[in-house]
Amino acid sequence: MALFEGVADVVTTAHVDSLTELIERSGWGYHILGYLGLLASLAASVHVILRKRDSRSAIGWIGLIWLSPFVGAFLYAVLGVNRIRRRAKAIRPRPLGYSARETLGENISVDSAGLLRLGDSVTGVRASGGCSVEVYYNGEEAYPAMLKAIDSARYSITLATYIFDVDVVGNRFADALVAAKDRGVQVRVLIDDVGARYSWKRMHRRLRKRGIRVARFLPVYSFRSFMFINLRLHRKIVVVDGMTAFTGGMNIRSAHEVMRGLPGSVRDTHFRVRGPVVADIQRVFANDWEFTTRETLKGENWFPPLSEEGSVLARCVDDGPDQHFENARWILLGAISNSKSHIRIATPYFVPDAGLITALNTAALRGVRVQIVLPENNNLPWVHWACMGTIRQVLERGCEIYLTPGAFDHSKLMTVDDRWTFFGSMNWDARSLRLNFEMNVEGFDTALAHKVGSHIDLLVSKAHRFTLEDLGRRSFWVRLRDGTARLFSPYL
Repeated sequence: MALFEGVADVVTTAHVDSLTELIERSGWGYHILGYLGLLASLAASVHVILRKRDSRSAIGWIGLIWLSPFVGAFLYAVLGVNRIRRRAKAIRPRPLGYSARETLGENISVDSAGLLRLGDSVTGVRASGGCSVEVYYNGEEAYPAMLKAIDSARYSITLATYIFDVDVVGNRFADALVAAKDRGVQVRVLIDDVGARYSWKRMHRRLRKRGIRVARFLPVYSFRSFMFINLRLHRKIVVVDGMTAFTGGMNIRSAHEVMRGLPGSVRDTHFRVRGPVVADIQRVFANDWEFTTRETLKGENWFPPLSEEGSVLARCVDDGPDQHFENARWILLGAISNSKSHIRIATPYFVPDAGLITALNTAALRGVRVQIVLPENNNLPWVHWACMGTIRQVLERGCEIYLTPGAFDHSKLMTVDDRWTFFGSMNWDARSLRLNFEMNVEGFDTALAHKVGSHIDLLVSKAHRFTLEDLGRRSFWVRLRDGTARLFSPYL
């Protein structure tokens, strides 16, 4: 018995010593972990204080950082830091500080002079005269025009898109790009890495196997770009021979051919642009391509001399979480404040920030008719909920909301007073205005503005006007859902 007691004492003593040593070691580990968490929270908080302009957003992030050590700092690094340092330099950069223009052109209203000068100052890119703009509705009109241009290419083709699906339309474009490459045309294709995953099969892999120079923008699983996972390439650009450009809201996928009647069909508007402004559109692609691949595109194959093609004074507005941060937002604010009689907006997602809401309301209170056209059926329910939780703020001040029935309308259009037009890839939400790389074109031309405005008027004529009374008739739980979704609008 004494023997067993001795053994027990030895075993117990050994276990106690080991446990004590383990606790001591763990204690040091916990201390080190605690210090690292403290440093991470401090570093993230300092960044928030120095960089976040919106005090409410800053307070929210600091609360998350300190209430959730490590997790809060990690989420801030991935989702909260929305600026990126780009290696790419602007090809043939243009200086700031332009002098006042002596003439505006026969189809350009003198009321646009202030807005024109604002764009000069904000973007650093002077609007180009002598441009032409052709409007296409849905894939049935846009895709044949784009494919015809690709088939006629002699020197170069650049294509940037968010989504490039492997489907009937995507394969049609792939075949045309391969045929151009086989003719000796230089082809460069840039696809956003998140958008590339919309189809089960990957178009970039297919193009690469067929000899096309293709790259993915900020690959999700790349260590170098993981911290920028929230920043996506949302531009839609095709430039042929540096002379003809296509841009707007359309990705490359069969869903945009509405007449097919496929589930999830998407209506949209796209534009063909010719004239001197095409060089600026090409420059946007070249900077994105250089940033992604480190290859510089230069020479007349990519940037040929351009002649005047029409009467539109046009400017390419490059926007993104880099040196072009909030360019589009400033243009929108300037256009709203410059309005005198009518603002028409068509957008798939409407969750603007407080500044834009105030600008729209101020215009409405000045007597400007503000019409905002939204799809009744949205492809992103949570964004639609946030939109429904937001629109009370503009309805209360006299802005008009219209909901279009039928297929989801993805068009991104704006006109002011039938004299100014804004079109491209940008939505009226925080993701487009603060996180995505976007590209829009502003056109100073009464004929263009009238044509786009007439299309928005057609949408209005078929839409249901949504009023404060309609909003009030929604159930308590629906309104609670929408209001909750609105709280997350900066991250949708």
